[in-house]
Amino acid sequence: MKVFLAGHKGLVGSAILRKLKEKKYKNIIIADKKKLNLLDQKKVFEFLKKKKPDLVIIAAAKVGGIYHNNSKGADFIYENLQIQNNLIHGSFKNNIRNLIFLGSSCIYPKFSKQPIKENYLLTGKLEETNLPYATAKIAGVKMCEAYNKQYNTNYICLMPTNTYGPNDNYHSLNSHFFAALLKKAHQCKINKKKILRVWGTGKPLRELIFVDDIADACIFFMNKKTKNFLINIGTGKDRSIKDYAKFIIKKLNLNVKIKFDKRKPDGVPRKVLDISLAKKYGWKAKTSLDKGFDITYKAYLKKN
Repeated sequence: MKVFLAGHKGLVGSAILRKLKEKKYKNIIIADKKKLNLLDQKKVFEFLKKKKPDLVIIAAAKVGGIYHNNSKGADFIYENLQIQNNLIHGSFKNNIRNLIFLGSSCIYPKFSKQPIKENYLLTGKLEETNLPYATAKIAGVKMCEAYNKQYNTNYICLMPTNTYGPNDNYHSLNSHFFAALLKKAHQCKINKKKILRVWGTGKPLRELIFVDDIADACIFFMNKKTKNFLINIGTGKDRSIKDYAKFIIKKLNLNVKIKFDKRKPDGVPRKVLDISLAKKYGWKAKTSLDKGFDITYKAYLKKN
């Protein structure tokens, strides 16, 4: 199978690339931004026409934490819509019948019933802090659904929960919560600080999945016939932000006090996915938080 992986340098994309190579896939197509601008429809269509992959995996996206989602909403909605429109429609135009679109659990309503089932999509208001990003991802899901219905394509949408792992983004204002906690805790360790400052109240509950498990899900579902096109990918377990902070403090053997900055937003109060559909098809996450953290922290130390 010839696979085009869009977004191979990102957190999720790099894990998928590692996993494809590990599984001995030889015919993997990748292209960095200099070779292929995914915002350019003409270039994307020409690229797909020339390469003719059997499957397209869309791991390319503009992503960020609460701060950037809040302040750069126009960039988030435009770039994500453009990237996915070009790749989904470009695949259809070039008779590519198989595609995996990676979304995010933020597509579900802010006050959704928990755990979140796939059919809770569009049953309530979204979280305001990432509304442009979530809106773009919902459009991608609905686009895949429409093409499957109208043209009988096999476009599958996998919705992962909060992700962490090697090659994460640790930017001070643009990282996700777990990466931000890891970086702050490490700085406490090397600078011998006694206070770990955490955004918000620490009360929101979050589910976390190791990035290699998402990569594993991609390969599992690209080789699986499914009746459902939208499938949640997670662990089905959640903890509070405060508990994650305590976990990292323990792992790094720190003697620090947690101080919560309650002026900063909390985001969604709770977000845990119902993963019974993925389990029904025979897939489940394999990596414990303990093991995933050790791999992630080792990779962080190499880069920083």
